Amino acid sequence: MRRNRKRSKLRISAHAARERETLTIPLWWLNSIIALFLLPLAGIWTKTFLTCFTRATFQHHFWASEEFWFFALGAVLWVIAFFGLPRPLWIYVFGHELTHALWVWMMGGRVSQFRVSSDGGHIISNKHNFWIALAPYFFPLYSIGVIALYGIAGFFWNLEPYHRWLYALIGVTWAFHISFTLWMIPKGQTDLTYYGTFFSLVMIYLMNLLVLTALLIIASPHVTLVSFARELLRNAESFSTLVCTNVAALRRS
Repeated sequence: MRRNRKRSKLRISAHAARERETLTIPLWWLNSIIALFLLPLAGIWTKTFLTCFTRATFQHHFWASEEFWFFALGAVLWVIAFFGLPRPLWIYVFGHELTHALWVWMMGGRVSQFRVSSDGGHIISNKHNFWIALAPYFFPLYSIGVIALYGIAGFFWNLEPYHRWLYALIGVTWAFHISFTLWMIPKGQTDLTYYGTFFSLVMIYLMNLLVLTALLIIASPHVTLVSFARELLRNAESFSTLVCTNVAALRRS
């Protein structure tokens, strides 16, 4: 027994020595650098979204459509409920942990434990990465569930007369997702700190903006994937020209 212990200590000491000789970069530091390079993309995408939304809303009167009004109605009703009624924490926690589990399964992992209560929850899995950790903050599970159920039901019944209620439910569930996300982020979630808070916040913003873009393209007949891509490319070229001009000016000075 003593001999085995001695060998174990020697192995640990040798491993510690090798670690001291190896230069290691903290994960949060590396992710923060990646997040800095993602900031221009976030700015370009935000400008593109606002341009397309404003153009569709005022030039093509998207604001007067049923899609816009029923989505807005659902969102407003949820915001009133969020601030005026007891918050359904169990429903949020269940969706949060289920989203973790779904992304583990999508990436080929296994979930061995799933725990949910109104005080919190957790899953235990054999796979972990930043997509799995951050998924509940940008993946509106209940909105996607509503769309999926509507699509499945559409195979059996004619739901066209009720499409306006689909947008109302999407408004409710998307506002549910955003309100709880904004409410939970300042509470020191380990999902965010594990890969670096700055990196996590940039990724969450970008992915939620991507979801909003998808909703805009689906709801507005005047914003298509092609038109949005063209506007995005135009803004990217403008940003690139601005950067090159400023760099050239700095070199001349």
